[in-house]
Amino acid sequence: MALTQSDQEEIEQFRRFLEFSKKKNKIMEAYEKAYSSPKQVIVMRTDLNMRKGKMAAQAAHASMAVLLDQMTVECEELYEIHKMVVANDSPLYAWLNGPFKKICVGIDSEAELLELYEKAKAAGLPTALITDSGLTEFNGVKTHTCIAIGPETPDKIDPFTSNLKLL
Repeated sequence: MALTQSDQEEIEQFRRFLEFSKKKNKIMEAYEKAYSSPKQVIVMRTDLNMRKGKMAAQAAHASMAVLLDQMTVECEELYEIHKMVVANDSPLYAWLNGPFKKICVGIDSEAELLELYEKAKAAGLPTALITDSGLTEFNGVKTHTCIAIGPETPDKIDPFTSNLKLL
């Protein structure tokens, strides 16, 4: 039994629909993976007017401090052993084995920074508060410059940081 031209057109239209659906599913999977993959948010005080290099250094301190805070130290006679045990189903594991997604946002004051830090910490999120020693900026005054929140999944971090503007 031969197919009519109309039947062939319907089959071709259905085939194109299936191809489109497959592409759409791949796009949605990529979007969901990107959105749900762990991230770290660096919150930088904008009222300090730090130089760009200073901001970069402070952000690096914050990002590393979160990791270092999770390490244990075993002291030996001549050296120290720093260890970090990471569950392979944790956001930290996914972040360490993924793209190290970081988002940098600004906050207007020290009071707001400290309030956000305390809220994120109270919620059980990995956090680090960075206090600059004041040797190169801030006239020798120790100054809270930034915090890191995460790595954690967006659904846990975003309630604290989604209202802040990107730097």
